[in-house]
Amino acid sequence: MVLLKNENNILPLAKEGKIAVIGEFAKAPRYQGGGSSHVNPTKLEDIVEEVKKSAGQHATVSYAQGYHRDQDTIDEQLIEEAKRLAADSDKVILFVGLPDRYESEGYDRQHLHIPENHQRLIEEVATVNENIIAVLSNGAPIEMPWLGNVKGLLEAYLGGQALGGAIADLLFGDANPCGKLAETFPEKLSDNPSYLYFPGDGDRVEYREGIFVGYRYYDTKGVKPLFPFGYGLSYTTFEYLDLRVSKSKFTDNESVTCTVQVKNTGSVAGKEIVQLYVKDNESQVSRPEKELKALPK
Repeated sequence: MVLLKNENNILPLAKEGKIAVIGEFAKAPRYQGGGSSHVNPTKLEDIVEEVKKSAGQHATVSYAQGYHRDQDTIDEQLIEEAKRLAADSDKVILFVGLPDRYESEGYDRQHLHIPENHQRLIEEVATVNENIIAVLSNGAPIEMPWLGNVKGLLEAYLGGQALGGAIADLLFGDANPCGKLAETFPEKLSDNPSYLYFPGDGDRVEYREGIFVGYRYYDTKGVKPLFPFGYGLSYTTFEYLDLRVSKSKFTDNESVTCTVQVKNTGSVAGKEIVQLYVKDNESQVSRPEKELKALPK
């Protein structure tokens, strides 16, 4: 899970006041992928109940469905119910994302939008409460034209049968988020390097990106993504000190060791994922602006 936005430090949530949990994904969570990845969970956590446990006795947690997860049709009655609850709450946690019918191993996605009823829910709730945290359940990047309507954003992906407790722990600060994105989230589908060549013509698809896939394309081309590869926020801050490289000169069949000290400079415990990127300044062939070469062992 990756914390993507935390405006005005709205997270972690205080364990007090009125908290609205809105979105059917909170009651019927999207916890796994489709097709051959299906499993039968031994126990699937109810996210609403896990939020109540983490919020404690000094907070009131209420739920509204908001949308029908098995269809895209906007239900005005559910929208109005969600707005009434949001208007009477201090904070709102919105559970939105991609239903399983939107993504599978058996077919390709046609766009990067979330369902219209999810997006409409975000926009309508934002008219009555500005303290919104969105929790995403999805298996791949999405466009977020509604991002300005939320102060907090947690990418929960498909979190498995115990996702409820994990999400609640992160929202209330019982655990500190340390995940990083393993993919780039573009601002729009047309920014993607494969956009002009996929799905191709007829039964012919040309692979034209070469080595410029994902962040290698966005960095080299200077295209600003919505969220870059390797991105992820924390409730604390870190300082990198004393970066060292074991050799200043080496051949292409030699190894180099890099070390760095990482210091937690914040007030809470946390973990950091160090990412090492390199650049070949004298390459005779086309190379990306930078390339990920190592993660901590």
